[in-house]
Amino acid sequence: MQRIGIVLFPGFQVMGLAMSSVFEFANLTAGENRYDIHVLSEHGGPVPGSLGFAVTTEAFANLRFDTLLVGGDNEPTPATPGLLNFLRKAAKVSRRVGATCTGAFVLAAAGLLDGRRATTHWAYARTLQREYPNVIMEEDRIFIADGPIWTSAGMSAGIDLALAMVEKDLGADIARLVAQKLVIYHRRAGGQSQHSALLKLEPKSDRIQTALDFARQHLRSELSVEQLAEAASLSPRQFSRAFRAETGQSPAKAVEHLRVEAARLMMESGRHSMDTVARDTGFGDSERMRRAFLRAFGQPPQVIRRVTREHAAAVMG
Repeated sequence: MQRIGIVLFPGFQVMGLAMSSVFEFANLTAGENRYDIHVLSEHGGPVPGSLGFAVTTEAFANLRFDTLLVGGDNEPTPATPGLLNFLRKAAKVSRRVGATCTGAFVLAAAGLLDGRRATTHWAYARTLQREYPNVIMEEDRIFIADGPIWTSAGMSAGIDLALAMVEKDLGADIARLVAQKLVIYHRRAGGQSQHSALLKLEPKSDRIQTALDFARQHLRSELSVEQLAEAASLSPRQFSRAFRAETGQSPAKAVEHLRVEAARLMMESGRHSMDTVARDTGFGDSERMRRAFLRAFGQPPQVIRRVTREHAAAVMG
C-alpha cells in the first residue's frame, strides 16, 4: 500500500482536498486499498481552512511517504521553517513530492524546484518566476511532472495531477474509471483553460440504450435517424422524440459526441494518422473531425494529441 501525505497549513484553500477523492475512488475502483491517505500539518490537530472551518490533521512524524502533496492557499503564503525542513527531508526518501496551485511557492522556497520545470496558478506564475528565478516556469500547463517533483495549476488541476499519479501507479483503465465515477475529464485538453467533459449518455429506456449501443458499434456507418430508429424498433418520429426526452440531445449531436470520444481514445492509444482516425470513427475526413473537436473541446485534434503525448511522457517519466 502506498502512503500518501497531504500537507495543509492555516488558511489552506479547501478545494485542494478534492484530490484526496481521486485516491479514495482509486481504492474503490481497484477493489482494494492501494493508497493510505494521511492529512498532515506541522503541529497536528485542527487546521482552519480558507472558509474558516477546520480539518483534523496529524503532526509531521517519522513516517515515510510514497507521495507527499502540499496544498495551496488563495494567495502565496510564506512557509514556516518547520514545513520547509520537513519537505527537504521528505524529498530525499519519498518517490514523489508535489504541490497544487500556490503550494508551488512552498516547494520553491524549500529549493525543490531549482532547475526544474514547474507550473502554478496563472495569476501567480510570473510572481513565482520573479521570486525564484532558478525555476523553469511553464505557466500554461495543467500540471507538470519533472522527475519526482509534480506541480499543478489551480486547485481543480490538483485533481488532474492526482489522476495522472493514479494512471502511473495503477494504469490508464483504472484512471479512466475513476474519472468517470467522479464525472470529470480523464485528460483535460489545452492549457489552464477550462473545458467541459462529455457526460456519459444515460437513457432511461432499453430501446434508446440499444440504439446507442448500435451507434457505438457502427461508428463508420452513416448512422441516420432511420438506422437508429430501426435499431430501437421505433418509427423515426417516435425515436427522435424519445431520444431527445431521455438524453437532452438530438440523435445527430449524440452520434457526434460518440465519434469525438472514440477519436480521442484512438489518439490516446496509438499513433494513427488524423485521416485514419477520422475514417475509422465515421467523420469521413479530418476537416469534419476538426470542426467537431472544436465544438466539443474548443481545441483541434492536433492539440489534443500533443497534450496526450505530453501527459504520457509525464506518466512514464
